[in-house]
Amino acid sequence: MDSAPTLTDGTVILRAHRADDAQGCLEQCQDPVSREWTTVPVPYSIDDARTFVTEVMPGGWADGSSWGFAVEVDGRYAGTVEVRDEGEGRMEVAYGSHPWVRGTGAFTRAVRLLVDWGFADRGARVLVWRANRGNWASRKLAWRLGFTLEGTIRSALPQRGELRDAWVGTLLPDDVREPTGVWLATPELTDGVVRLRALRDSDLARVVEAAGDDRTARWLGRMPSPYTEEDAHTWLQQTIESAATGDAVTWAVTAADDDVLLATVNLFDVTVGGIAEVGFWAHPGARGRGVATRATALALRHGFETLELVQVQGHAALGNTASRHALEAGGLREAGVVRLGTFIRPEGRVDAMRYDVLVEEWREAQPRARAGF
Repeated sequence: MDSAPTLTDGTVILRAHRADDAQGCLEQCQDPVSREWTTVPVPYSIDDARTFVTEVMPGGWADGSSWGFAVEVDGRYAGTVEVRDEGEGRMEVAYGSHPWVRGTGAFTRAVRLLVDWGFADRGARVLVWRANRGNWASRKLAWRLGFTLEGTIRSALPQRGELRDAWVGTLLPDDVREPTGVWLATPELTDGVVRLRALRDSDLARVVEAAGDDRTARWLGRMPSPYTEEDAHTWLQQTIESAATGDAVTWAVTAADDDVLLATVNLFDVTVGGIAEVGFWAHPGARGRGVATRATALALRHGFETLELVQVQGHAALGNTASRHALEAGGLREAGVVRLGTFIRPEGRVDAMRYDVLVEEWREAQPRARAGF
């Protein structure tokens, strides 16, 4: 009977499941995140956990259908990783972590061990990763290990009576086990007056309020109207997708001493080491306070200093005096009219002013900008 070997990189241990893993397995499978993204039974009992660690996992080794390992970190159960045989050298990689170990980097180590073992010991010709669309933590781990995202398959994964869209990625034996593209980070930034942070689900009500404002709806003419909570959720997912593909980084803007969303700002169409465009909008309650100007300045600093951009551009309709003022106050200069360069309501396409600033110009202006703050 085949049984799980013990694998380690000196920090993380992969080993056979034991009866005393049941309590940790129970805690993991009762966790809301695990329930949302996996097919664990709901409700999940200690008996379910005992069956999993003493029968299901060893059973896969016994019949050769799958090879699962318990993950151990610092002597503590941390989750399960598994390779599932799909025939002809095709194997699926699956993983699920206990809440206590998330964010530590341990599971990237665990899955790396699993991947190396799957190719070397099981003779995998391709490893396939699948996850419900929206499971960003799983996707980012796969990205870190060099999986190529092949796309989305509609209604591919069953989830308690429904079919969910699935992301699918692949890894071949000769692929580099490192990221193959850029996943843009969303660091927290502040000038002491405003703060830029990642967007959250809790921001969506304020997004809906802002998008429903007549002035916002006019100048951002491509937005849905009326704008619903579902639209806001879709937009939030799009911002994460844009970061994951290296196209854009988007921040919520708040006061430095508060967490209420006042505006958003982003750098989009990003080419790291090249050019990007800056964009923003403000909640009606935040207008006239210099929020967009300060947020733009912080975004430019990140673009030039961290992303090593050589130029940042901006566009605003000729009649959008507030946005044009924010761009100019943020350090961008007029660079010419783009005929029919933007879309507003109800007119449709109208002329826009193009703005830009080069990194050398931005650096030269920094002492004056800091004095202005």
